[in-house]
Amino acid sequence: MTTLWSDIPRDILAFVELGGPIIWALLAACFLLWLLILERIWFIRISWPGRARQLVLDWDARGDRYSWKARKIREATVSDVNMALHALLSTIQTLVALCPLLGLLGTVTGMIGVFDVIAVSGSDDAQAMARGVYKATIPTMAGLVVALTGIYFTVRLRQLADRETSRIADQLILQASVSNPGLQS
Repeated sequence: MTTLWSDIPRDILAFVELGGPIIWALLAACFLLWLLILERIWFIRISWPGRARQLVLDWDARGDRYSWKARKIREATVSDVNMALHALLSTIQTLVALCPLLGLLGTVTGMIGVFDVIAVSGSDDAQAMARGVYKATIPTMAGLVVALTGIYFTVRLRQLADRETSRIADQLILQASVSNPGLQS
């Protein structure tokens, strides 16, 4: 008795065989894409909150929160936060853009194979051509599916990173300049 889960490796191999060798590159890009997405989710949801609390506590413990130097330290801290939260998002975006292109490459190579068979055999069998075109379009479909799932998470992760950066910037409060009571006129 086979279960649904035991058929998955066989189904994946059948899909890869049907789509051609470019599907392996797409599978690798998909794996890397989701590894990076999961890392960013882990960082923002699990690792970041403790780090953010410590940044705010360190800022609140500062005695000087009004000088030019304090303003520059705050700007540098907010910039570091922004870089940490947005790390790897450009790589994720690149992988999302790469997947449809890999799919198109698979389709083009598949169509070249179809035209080669037609040229060699001189066949005008419409069913054979349709099967070849069907097999050639599978990589494009796979590339688009991977890219579409990645687009949502890219946008969502960027929103979360922007929101957290703004939240930290709001929590690192600068004080008004200290007035010296002896200099009042």
